[in-house]
Amino acid sequence: MSFGESIQTVFRKYAEFRGRATRPEYWWWVLFLVLVSAGLNVLNVIRLDDGVLLGSILGGIWGLAVLLPNLAVTVRRLRDAGYGWGNLFWLLLPVAGFIVLIVMTAQPTKAPVTAPPAGGAAPGTPPPAPAT
Repeated sequence: MSFGESIQTVFRKYAEFRGRATRPEYWWWVLFLVLVSAGLNVLNVIRLDDGVLLGSILGGIWGLAVLLPNLAVTVRRLRDAGYGWGNLFWLLLPVAGFIVLIVMTAQPTKAPVTAPPAGGAAPGTPPPAPAT
């Protein structure tokens, strides 16, 4: 998946928390967020009337605009790596949580757990004992 395809995919799935996100999709998205944030920080040299920085205002608006797609792609990436959405709460720990989340999202794709076939047992389970 290329940089542009990844950005389009994340915006197309703006608030979709179901499904999975591959590593390239997630990490291209993260790069996009970093580049846009850096670009907006450059605008911090422009002061408005009350001493408010233009880059700060635009950065705040940008942060609110991408909050939902960022959470959605992170949840999908965690699911793809074999973790649950509850692992987002690691972000509540100041530094260690951020590191833990980076490690989790960097994990390779894990095969999804499939449900047992209808009316049958899961593969690898012994057959039921005969009734007596």
